[in-house]
Amino acid sequence: MSGIEELLTAARAARERAHAPYSGFKVGAAVRAADGSVHVGANVENAAYPEGICAETAAIAAMVMAGHDRIAEILVIAESKTPVTPCGGCRQRIREFAAPDTPVHLASTSGALHSVTLEDLLPLSFGPEFLT
Repeated sequence: MSGIEELLTAARAARERAHAPYSGFKVGAAVRAADGSVHVGANVENAAYPEGICAETAAIAAMVMAGHDRIAEILVIAESKTPVTPCGGCRQRIREFAAPDTPVHLASTSGALHSVTLEDLLPLSFGPEFLT
């Protein structure tokens, strides 16, 4: 299984566990940490909008809780004709733990897959290095 296939399989499984009773838009994410470990998350909606969390945020939190602090690559999947992208807030959350050249794989349940860099999604980004 290739690296992207491993992330895709993990994100698909996470998506199935999403809690999306209001929008019906289930999202799964899989993050590969710098050590190669994979951490997953799904969106969790809440009746008190906007108190839910995105799949990317959940996956990043799982990575951090496992003791890691660098994203090597990330994959996001949802049911859509075209690959879905992380929201603006998640793009910034990814940037906290990833370099601009980090691969971000965008997938849909229909089989579409597109890979970009974080820089493509969040050009001229603000990151931790600005605060040192």
